[in-house]
Amino acid sequence: MAAFGSAASVGVRASKDVIDPHITSPSAGSVWVVGTTQTVTWDTTGTSPSDTPGKIELGFIVPGQIGENLGIASPLATNIDLTTGSQQVTVPDVPPGTTYIVVLFGDSGNASEEFTIA
Repeated sequence: MAAFGSAASVGVRASKDVIDPHITSPSAGSVWVVGTTQTVTWDTTGTSPSDTPGKIELGFIVPGQIGENLGIASPLATNIDLTTGSQQVTVPDVPPGTTYIVVLFGDSGNASEEFTIA
């Protein structure tokens, strides 16, 4: 333990609240149509004004593979106030599919249930 120094010399990091809101829409069974305006909604319980603006990204799941394929180069929305609980987005021109997700990022990320884009 001597190699790590004394407890008095170790800096203590301030704790940080992690905002990880549950996405309520889209949900399983939702169908979005390319080119339409849709509203992404999330639970604002426990959110407070943050220095970290949120963003929404569209992604998809490949069955049998681990991870999410996110469109990080083309977010659906940026600079979102996470305390509002909703954000309108335009559905981009993507191939039809049934395993799309949206991910809401602030200081953490939370993915929706899989939904369809037609």
